[in-house]
Amino acid sequence: MEEPLLGGLEPRGRTEGRCSYRTLTAWLPVLSWLPRYKLRWLQMDVIAGVTVGLTTVPQALAYAEVAGLPVQYGLYSAFMGGFIYTLLGTSKDVTLGPTAIMSLLCYSVVGGQPRRAVLLSLLCGAIQAALALLRLGFLLDFISFPVIKGFTCAAAVTIGFGQVKNILGLKDVPHEFFQEVYCTFRKIPEARVGDVVLGLLCLAVLVMLMLMKKTAGPDSHDRPAHARVARRFVLGLATARNALVVVAASFVAFSWDAYGFHVFTITGKTSKGLPPFQPPPTSDTTGNGTVVSFGEIVEGFGGGLAVIPFMGLLESIAIAKAFASQNDYRVDANQELLAIGLTNIMGSFVSAYPVTGSFGRTAVNSQTGVCTPAGGIVTSVIVLLSLAFLMPAFYYIPKASLAAIIICAVAPMVDYSVVAKLWRVRKLDLVPFSVTFLLSFWEVQYGILGGIAVSGVMLLYNVARPTLKVSGTDVLLMELGSGLSFPATEHLSQVLHTRALQASPPRSVVLDCHHVSTIDYTVINELTDLLRQFKLQGAKLFFSRLQPSVLEVLVSADLPGLRHADTVEAALQMHLENTSDD
Repeated sequence: MEEPLLGGLEPRGRTEGRCSYRTLTAWLPVLSWLPRYKLRWLQMDVIAGVTVGLTTVPQALAYAEVAGLPVQYGLYSAFMGGFIYTLLGTSKDVTLGPTAIMSLLCYSVVGGQPRRAVLLSLLCGAIQAALALLRLGFLLDFISFPVIKGFTCAAAVTIGFGQVKNILGLKDVPHEFFQEVYCTFRKIPEARVGDVVLGLLCLAVLVMLMLMKKTAGPDSHDRPAHARVARRFVLGLATARNALVVVAASFVAFSWDAYGFHVFTITGKTSKGLPPFQPPPTSDTTGNGTVVSFGEIVEGFGGGLAVIPFMGLLESIAIAKAFASQNDYRVDANQELLAIGLTNIMGSFVSAYPVTGSFGRTAVNSQTGVCTPAGGIVTSVIVLLSLAFLMPAFYYIPKASLAAIIICAVAPMVDYSVVAKLWRVRKLDLVPFSVTFLLSFWEVQYGILGGIAVSGVMLLYNVARPTLKVSGTDVLLMELGSGLSFPATEHLSQVLHTRALQASPPRSVVLDCHHVSTIDYTVINELTDLLRQFKLQGAKLFFSRLQPSVLEVLVSADLPGLRHADTVEAALQMHLENTSDD
């Protein structure tokens, strides 16, 4: 692209109301690129939108299966993001919609109940939008990389193995992972030959097309014209591989069914037409007619109501930042939160379940040369057209073909190399990774929360036990390896007592504080007590290389007996002078 498409744009000649216009474009990024929209951008956006749409439709149908919902709910969830993100998004590449991970999380919370899934979308969107308005996007920084990787690896294994039953054509297999593994292996003799053959064939075709795309190589004008045309043809087939596989598999299933051979497990009847625009349900009714109130539903969501919004934000923002870096533009994290939050809120009015950014579809969007977020509108229109006219055709989609699409989509998420990298860089990071990975097989949200808790404990331990480098004999030099805050006061006090005050005779200490940038009242209170105890023992406690902000706080606290110097050498000289005076 010739110029950045997203960012501040100010009309020429405007001298008044500049701040208000900038504020408006900050809240509505569409105003920063729409006034300079060009016809050639429209061509690229349409091509990218159609390409992503051909990927979105079969994936949405497949991910609804992961969420335990009727397949049409995948399409209900796939079109609102294109319209909302065009207005509010700050990345030209990101596409919002159902994903494998969010579908798994949704199932873990609502258990495949459509009304509760729609309500979950509303509540998650409200939480995400509130975080954006309060500028709390920084909270995502507390989810560490090992936790993310542990969760995505476990989710990929859970989702992938969960589709084996559809490849085999098995029925009545529970969704809980360990029971699912046991029942799948126990029921292998019941596998349907038609589903197995079709599923394996779909997997083979998908893998072959993926490999063809990787081996196509970069485009080059040095190639002959026929080679360039062949490359574009191969890339087109590979990009639309999901749609091609679903169409071909559906044709095969229809053909066999027309001759009276019901050898495939098909999707079956789906609701026709567009979803009604209506407020999301605030109550539910169980199979025996019992009405479940709004409060009881929310209580049943439990920790999932915290996990799903954060994981949705984390996934979407990570994708946006990755492609912004790759394509040389910047994104606003809080604005991204607002975009995804409003997408989930508005999506709940059209029976959608929670969505987030999709890495695979975003990659397709970027690779096909999208110029602005308007490409998402084209994708959304294709989804709406599918809902309006193609729903009867979805009746014959074999579940084995959807299972093959899901398995190929989640397989790259299983990153075995990350374990070796964590081992080489910092072995302790394997602890939150392992906790998250293992607990996620029990309950997905427990895995995430457990990993965050372990990471938090490790972080707090480092704060509470800062590195203290001690040297010297008659006068001890203690260098604080990191900052000093209230959890570390007891540790510092214990080291000073052990190494200095309990020595015979008591030794003076020079405390090198050049790493300390902030200080709180607890620390000041402990330092007051330490200065008093050093005085009672006839020793001295000197502070060297204090930051100006910390020195100002200590001076204002009026600590009795405070002695400070600009350097360690000056502090030692002060000690010698005090010793000679004594």
